[in-house]
Amino acid sequence: MERIVFRLLDRMWYGRGGWGRCLAPLSLPYAASVRVRRVLFRRGLRTSHRIGVPVVVVGNIAVGGTGKTPLVVWLVHRLRAHGYRPGVICSGYRGHSRGWPRHVGADSDPAEVGDEAVLVAKRCSCPVVAAPDRVSAARTLLGNADCDILISDDGLQHYRLARDIEIAVLDGQRRHGTGWCFPAGPLREPVSRLESVDFVVVKGEACEGEYRMELSGRLLRQAADDSVAIDPAELPAGTVHAVAGIGNPRPFFRRLRDLGLRISPHAFPDHHPFSSHDIEFHDGRPVIMTEKDAVKCRRFATGRHWYLPVDAEVDQALETELVARLGSPA
Repeated sequence: MERIVFRLLDRMWYGRGGWGRCLAPLSLPYAASVRVRRVLFRRGLRTSHRIGVPVVVVGNIAVGGTGKTPLVVWLVHRLRAHGYRPGVICSGYRGHSRGWPRHVGADSDPAEVGDEAVLVAKRCSCPVVAAPDRVSAARTLLGNADCDILISDDGLQHYRLARDIEIAVLDGQRRHGTGWCFPAGPLREPVSRLESVDFVVVKGEACEGEYRMELSGRLLRQAADDSVAIDPAELPAGTVHAVAGIGNPRPFFRRLRDLGLRISPHAFPDHHPFSSHDIEFHDGRPVIMTEKDAVKCRRFATGRHWYLPVDAEVDQALETELVARLGSPA
């Protein structure tokens, strides 16, 4: 049922048909409520908490994947190259921990702390804390790690955590979908929200005033043992199964085809809680998944299961301007 709802919403929000407009009357009060909430924080009628170090928030205004996490990984590495000691907080979305906040390592259970948090810990080797309450996560991280800058993976709408820099990430192909807020469209906040962020980063084709980001990656790594890497050309000839439980799986499927693979695509909802049944097709063919899905599947993956890690390639101007705004590390 979840997969059916996922496909229907995707078609309604990003398809050419206009049948989502019937929900437009419900979007108006939603959009009004998020505007009011933001005004309350801006005017000090609700409290935003500063935590003593610069905070960079990476988020989006649309539901679903836009490339936030690869950009967070890129930021950690680039800020570290400039002398910063970064830490990352995540929401722990879809994690079922009995207690928050949670320190996250590369070997943490994504079912407890969320797949994105584990992926960030694995790729960044920096302190990571997950919690739905971003202020609590930030204070826990700073109380236990020597960090002088904090990056929030997602959290553009979590105004309780004061921030110094806001970076909004867009999908260059899907952009804003219908342009409506939820439920008639995919937007968490009106498009006008982008006028107030510091940087807009676009995965794909960027417009004037935006910064372009591309995701690159070619080598496949084994989900059960990521020390094993191969070129896609080394896979047995024939069709492979492509599995993606992310917000927009089409670019992933397209990337595999660009690598010369013939695929049988299997799209799952974003943050899908994979089981061994989901990635077993009983035909002996290789299975390729996203890195975010691989962290959830590694405990039951076999030698036939692979993932494609990707790295963000970002307009150099973003790094230059971001560091200029932040200044030198303390």
